[in-house]
Amino acid sequence: MRQDPNPPFNLVIDPTRAQQQYLHDLYSFRELFYFLAWRDIIVKYKQAFFGASWALLRPLLNMAVFAFLFGKVANLPSEGVNYALFVFAALIPWQLYSGSAVDTCNCLVNNGTLITKVYFPRMIIPLAQIIVHLVDFTITAIPLLVITIFLGYASWNLLAFPAFLALTTAFCIGTGLWLSALTVQYRDFRIIVPFFVQFGMFISPVGYGTFLIPEKWLWLYCLNPLVGIIDGFRWSLFGIGHDFLWYSILSSVTVSCTLLISGFFYFRNVERTFADKI
Repeated sequence: MRQDPNPPFNLVIDPTRAQQQYLHDLYSFRELFYFLAWRDIIVKYKQAFFGASWALLRPLLNMAVFAFLFGKVANLPSEGVNYALFVFAALIPWQLYSGSAVDTCNCLVNNGTLITKVYFPRMIIPLAQIIVHLVDFTITAIPLLVITIFLGYASWNLLAFPAFLALTTAFCIGTGLWLSALTVQYRDFRIIVPFFVQFGMFISPVGYGTFLIPEKWLWLYCLNPLVGIIDGFRWSLFGIGHDFLWYSILSSVTVSCTLLISGFFYFRNVERTFADKI
């Protein structure tokens, strides 16, 4: 029998299993990463009258509401710091996290056409979304740092500011990898996540200080990783804290590292199914 010189074959495009090779792929596709991040930044503020200024205006509007309700009406203490600044220092990491969580939740589904047509490390998509919110963070953080220094709040603690930004970014990436991958499988997360993010603002010390929590519940409250992150930013900016500060920061580091590592491996494990399920 004559053998067919051109036997049929199936071409399977599959992410490489080796983690080291995958990290190399992420670097090799860095230009696509830059393109997606820049595209999302442009789309976010396209045809907006105030443009990128909204990155600063939104936390300022939220700050005004919190400062009025909690600072003026409820007259809550702020450990000697101007209440508006006290709230604003919490809003910028909170908005970095909340925006990243909501947007990464939808990012893979929203880019389904791209995912089904060509191979690239899918992790680029949620990472690009987080970069967008890091740009917003930078726009809001610079004025806050200038005001903090000008008003004399700043001390050597300010050197820890980049460390808390890195911690927040790790928490956002870990959360984003889990949510983006889970949403491909379970679209319910697109509805659930915004609700829990909104609820999360009230169980995190955004409009109030952690020192207002009763001491018997403080250890439980500090298990929320956002408590250590927000209080860490306030400590670095104003030098204020509470008895459980380092416990809450340790909790944040532990949760963030756990989410980051487990999120990476879970994302890698289910990445091969994205094109079929989207």
